[in-house]
Amino acid sequence: MAQRVLPEGRYSKQGRKPLAKWTRWALLAVAVAVGAVIAFVGYRNLGTKPIEAKQTAFILLGDDQVKVSFEVSRDQPERAAVCIIRARSKDGDEAGRREVLVPPGNDVVVETTVLRTSKPPVTGEVFGCSYQVPAYLSTS
Repeated sequence: MAQRVLPEGRYSKQGRKPLAKWTRWALLAVAVAVGAVIAFVGYRNLGTKPIEAKQTAFILLGDDQVKVSFEVSRDQPERAAVCIIRARSKDGDEAGRREVLVPPGNDVVVETTVLRTSKPPVTGEVFGCSYQVPAYLSTS
């Protein structure tokens, strides 16, 4: 069996040149920076939130009202919060919205509110909560 001979000048006998020392350090620094950014974004998006709410019940009170009960969990119970509650109609449109003040108190509280709607509602839900209470809702 004959041995294969490679054409001369096409393939280097020396192989690749090794990377310069500063290039290795630069690549390592970029990799660490990218890893830190990914960890930060993951923590912000998947970490625990300072305030969360979930709907516990809703009762349709007719073609223009819905009663919504919801539970609010917060990490700073001494601070007031505001939650946006909304009603949705059969076609998925928002039929009503209301901001509800959650006064300082326990770290977990249950609140109830009634929303007036522009269309017959099919559900009531919590849109979200925040510690940034508007001045017109503040009790102080």
